[in-house]
Amino acid sequence: MFGGSNKGYKFEIFSVSHLCVIGLFILGTIFLYVFREYLRKRHMRRTEMGVALSLILAESVYHVWMISTGMWNVSHALPLELCSISLILTIILLFSQNRFVYEVLFFTGLLGASQALLTPLLYFDFPHVRFLHFFYTHMMIIWVPLYFTWVYGYRPTIFSCLKLLVTLNVLIPFIILVNKLTEGNYMFLSHKPETDSLLDFLGPYPWYIFSLEGLLISLSLILWLLFRERPAKKHVREEKEISQ
Repeated sequence: MFGGSNKGYKFEIFSVSHLCVIGLFILGTIFLYVFREYLRKRHMRRTEMGVALSLILAESVYHVWMISTGMWNVSHALPLELCSISLILTIILLFSQNRFVYEVLFFTGLLGASQALLTPLLYFDFPHVRFLHFFYTHMMIIWVPLYFTWVYGYRPTIFSCLKLLVTLNVLIPFIILVNKLTEGNYMFLSHKPETDSLLDFLGPYPWYIFSLEGLLISLSLILWLLFRERPAKKHVREEKEISQ
């Protein structure tokens, strides 16, 4: 389960192991929502710190594995993929509870990591360490902002969509430069992934990049509409804060 070859561990999309992970993710999401009031009353800081440390450990083990198998390369191992950036934001949010980090992570996590869960760029099946690392980190990238939404009461605003776009468009030129220097394909800004993905429906290179940005804007607005704070709930929350 630690080897560099996927012989005996070849991952197939929507295989039994993949469907089990999707089922586990759905159950975990339902748990967070159903027990949000219970979690809100608990002192969860130690758990949050533990999750953050477990993510650091998981990512460290992943890089050690790549180095030990000779797979680590600057062209693909730097934390410049959208989900890698989201993982860093997840850890920062767990430690800091920063609202700006939440606002960016809410969209990159729910939109980026969910697509990665459904159509993973993965070559190693269960119980390989890469399989466990991939799905654990990607599920946490989604669960953590949902946890802060349902338990802490954080909510995205229309300005959160703007912050997301500004953040990504500041990063994109830098990542394009890194791709040129390393012959990499971070954030798929050089070409589409080799496996099936949503990008297959967005046109040829480089037009799919602009299509993806337009889709990102549309989906971000939909997420904002679904999760924004309703005026009535906001009024109730303000009354509770005044009474306290």
